[in-house]
Amino acid sequence: MKSNYISKGIIMLLALAGSNYSYAQQATVVVNNPTDAQRQELVEVNISDVKAKLAGIAPKKGEAYIVKNKRGQQIGSQITHDGKLLIDASIRPHGSATYYISIGKPYPQKVWTTGALYKMRKDDIAWENDRCAYRVYGPALQRTGERSFGTDIWVKNTPDTVVYERYIKDMQGNINGDKVDEKVKSEERKMKNLTGAALEAQKAKIKALKAVSREIDVTTSFHLDHGNGLDPYRVGATLGLGAPGLMMGKDLVLPYCYKTYKILDNGPLRFTVELAYNPSTIGDQKNVVEHRIISLDKGSNFNKMTVWYDGLTHPTDFATGFPIHEEDTETKTFAKDYVSYADPTDNQEVNNSQVYVGVLFPNGVDNTYYQVFDKKHDGATGHALGLKLGLKDGERYSYYFGAAWSKYDVKSYNEWQLRIKEYLEALQKPLEVTLK
Repeated sequence: MKSNYISKGIIMLLALAGSNYSYAQQATVVVNNPTDAQRQELVEVNISDVKAKLAGIAPKKGEAYIVKNKRGQQIGSQITHDGKLLIDASIRPHGSATYYISIGKPYPQKVWTTGALYKMRKDDIAWENDRCAYRVYGPALQRTGERSFGTDIWVKNTPDTVVYERYIKDMQGNINGDKVDEKVKSEERKMKNLTGAALEAQKAKIKALKAVSREIDVTTSFHLDHGNGLDPYRVGATLGLGAPGLMMGKDLVLPYCYKTYKILDNGPLRFTVELAYNPSTIGDQKNVVEHRIISLDKGSNFNKMTVWYDGLTHPTDFATGFPIHEEDTETKTFAKDYVSYADPTDNQEVNNSQVYVGVLFPNGVDNTYYQVFDKKHDGATGHALGLKLGLKDGERYSYYFGAAWSKYDVKSYNEWQLRIKEYLEALQKPLEVTLK
């Protein structure tokens, strides 16, 4: 009987431990910060090395790799498509932090970074983290003939995910708005047989219906701020923010919308998508296919972009950047390793804010400059560009692009400049990670 009580006691203790239970076997990760800045970043360790440290023990059904700090608190983590264990690390200037990896039943994690294909909106792929959201356009939009080439920005003022709800609200608004618009057309057709007071009454009815249609648009459109941000950025036939392009002489050749996609990572800490585009003609080079891998981490203002091309028959100049809009052609910066701009948004009076954008070149770029259009289009007077000379067939080139909103985490252009410089320094002096 006594042994039964002991067994029951053990079971009760395990039950009390609940999701926090883990094996005694653990690996230790020490992260050192070589800079003067407080660092809150994702660090990576190879999951194969972690397995080796855990004596080959693998998670069973319902289990996962758990990361804890010195206080025994579970912190954010994620396994990526390329075999990395991400750890959401926080380290003081010139300090260190220690984390412990084990196997057990984890607590649920908050999703900070996520993305999806939105067929309801012409094959958009949109993604977000706790700072900002972005989207690229797909085959369904290309079939309409609409000229939207580059990367769009959706600003937000909350760390919570909002993109899905925005799409749903906009779709429902379009459905309801279309119903009202059809009703307007029906009532307008009735006017031709009316006169006098009946005609005036019909006009009033139609006016009221149009007011309802406007109200639906005002309360559902993602181009208006309903409390957590909006889509204030003009893309059109430009790079948008940070899309790549090849140079044909002095002309920038942009691909249209993506052809195929594959989401490689989808939170809670990192989103990664791979895109392939339709073949393009670049001068005498035909069937040139562009490939992109874009990733966004929790807490970061910047996406990592890796681009390469298949079908280049000779080295070809490459460029990326963003449009300079006619409302402000002055608040821009061209440095040796980045370009930045305070975009005025597509409706200054209504939006009453700015979108700060930047493209960073930690791996080097041959020139940064302002390429003025022969004729302005989509509200843009030209592109701010970073130019890399002689990209070879299959050569992978990586850079970073990102944005911030003046109504959220970056309040001024000067602050945005500091944010860029801090990020570049962090890339140049990465956190030092040791697995024990």
